[in-house]
Amino acid sequence: MFKVLVVDDEQNARNLMKTVLGREGFEVFLAQNGKIGLDIMHQEKIDLLIVDIMMPVMNGFDFTKEVRKMNDSIPILMITAKQTIADKKHGFLLGIDDYMVKPVDLEEMVLRIHALLRRAKISTEKRLVIKNTVLDYETFTVTTKDETIELPKHEFLLIFYLLSYKGKIFTRRKLLENVWNLSDSDEHTIDVHINRLRNRFKDNEDFEIVTVRGLGYKVVEK
Repeated sequence: MFKVLVVDDEQNARNLMKTVLGREGFEVFLAQNGKIGLDIMHQEKIDLLIVDIMMPVMNGFDFTKEVRKMNDSIPILMITAKQTIADKKHGFLLGIDDYMVKPVDLEEMVLRIHALLRRAKISTEKRLVIKNTVLDYETFTVTTKDETIELPKHEFLLIFYLLSYKGKIFTRRKLLENVWNLSDSDEHTIDVHINRLRNRFKDNEDFEIVTVRGLGYKVVEK
């Protein structure tokens, strides 16, 4: 059973999340501020964090900063009423993994939590296998039946991320935020890297990168 820690100063929000996540099979711990959240993390092996920004004693940003000193891989989903680009960028730079704005769609939140846990598992194992293609996170290499190639870091992170969510469509902006933790860079950067990856893997028998007109990109198995 996965353990989820909800850190939010609103009691009703905490209780609602505990009810919803409990129904999904999660063991849920609650904290009304970051300081109490850290105390719980010292006592329990938490698998995922749901964190509000505006809290007394220790806010979500400071809490995230302290968590990343302790654990650089635990998934952090930030949920807050603040929705400026500056807030999002600050959160991603501190190390959060995803961001939702209140009022939260609880069904979407559950889907995001499952996705974050799946990605964390992949990152922990450091390998991703798609049929006869193996991606190694430690060496930034992709091995097929015919060869092993080492990719530049950003190319590897992009294809690793897309393959982690086969069939899911990502906008260019979302890829900038989720792969490189950037939100204010030129979206053309994604197109350049996608074109390079397409050229590298045009003969790959296991997957292909698909352009979804007007939306973005996805990877599908062949």
